[in-house]
Amino acid sequence: MIMHVITNLTASAGAETMLARLLRSSSDDRVIVVSLMGVSDRNRNLANNPAVVYVSLQANSIASLPGAVLRLASLIRKEQPDVILCWMYHAMVAGTVAATISRRETPVFWNVRQSLDDPACLTRSSRIAIAVAKLLSHQPSGIIYNSARALHLHGAYGYTNRNTVVIPNGFELPQLAASTGTTARRIGIVGRFHPQKDHGTFFKAAAAVIRTHPQAIFSAAGNGLSKDNPAVVELMTQAGLPVHAVELKGEISDMSVFYQNIDVLVLSSRTEGFPNVIAEAMSYGKPIVTTDVGDAAAVAGNAGIAVPARDPEALAWAIREILDLPPVEYARYARNARERVENEYAMAAISKKYSAFLTV
Repeated sequence: MIMHVITNLTASAGAETMLARLLRSSSDDRVIVVSLMGVSDRNRNLANNPAVVYVSLQANSIASLPGAVLRLASLIRKEQPDVILCWMYHAMVAGTVAATISRRETPVFWNVRQSLDDPACLTRSSRIAIAVAKLLSHQPSGIIYNSARALHLHGAYGYTNRNTVVIPNGFELPQLAASTGTTARRIGIVGRFHPQKDHGTFFKAAAAVIRTHPQAIFSAAGNGLSKDNPAVVELMTQAGLPVHAVELKGEISDMSVFYQNIDVLVLSSRTEGFPNVIAEAMSYGKPIVTTDVGDAAAVAGNAGIAVPARDPEALAWAIREILDLPPVEYARYARNARERVENEYAMAAISKKYSAFLTV
């Protein structure tokens, strides 16, 4: 039996989505998922696996974390899992300490979901957890990184473990309608409103693109991306972008319609590991414009264009390149996108890689 320990399963970001997909594909009779904070209906429904038991430790502050670690240690003694897989920094620290306190020789593995391209954009709590995890990094039985860049940068930062592997995120391929010749017009971005995602750079690029391509339509989806968020409105104002110039859709429970309704996906992040949204959009046959962070450029491959982070002019140039593609060239990018996900990131193959690495 495997026990997954994750920082917060109420979130809808890449790590939580990947865990839900892994749970969905699991054939185990029983799986335990422990969230240091809580569990959302969205993630339960996405996993859709009755064999999974969820435990919420409700550690919503630093002060409540020691008590959560003790409860986790007690749970490990009670459930006696065969292996523990910890997702993200706070859970990596808590799971390792709890396993030690439990006095059971249960193998503990880490799952690092973040690169370190720009740690300054992360929260203070995350930076502390990253530093503490560095001190403990020799203890787990192995570490999974979801991108080659993450493995390299964590090694340079001081993470030391002899058993490491890169396992990218996996995706279930949607059915696609028959392709018709088209050019790009609708540009989408997906990601929660957070400094890491650098929506300021995206808004500045959008403003520049609209000046040369007034037919362009921009849509933004993600928690916090709504007109009633004054911080979003302020960023758009600073970029010289009218609020009505971008469709602010907030958090969307079913992303399939969003991906179907855009022609190109943009990622403007300052740091990433393996950005789920890139491969998700590619599975729908959508070309990519991305900043060169984490493994974003490697994932996009011949289906997109990568530019330096925090460079609105470069991002605007890349968006224009896709907008100006003739139908034949746009179709080639779209075809490359779908084929890369089929060949490199199909969920069934990724699930097998997890199983093989966690077998000790």
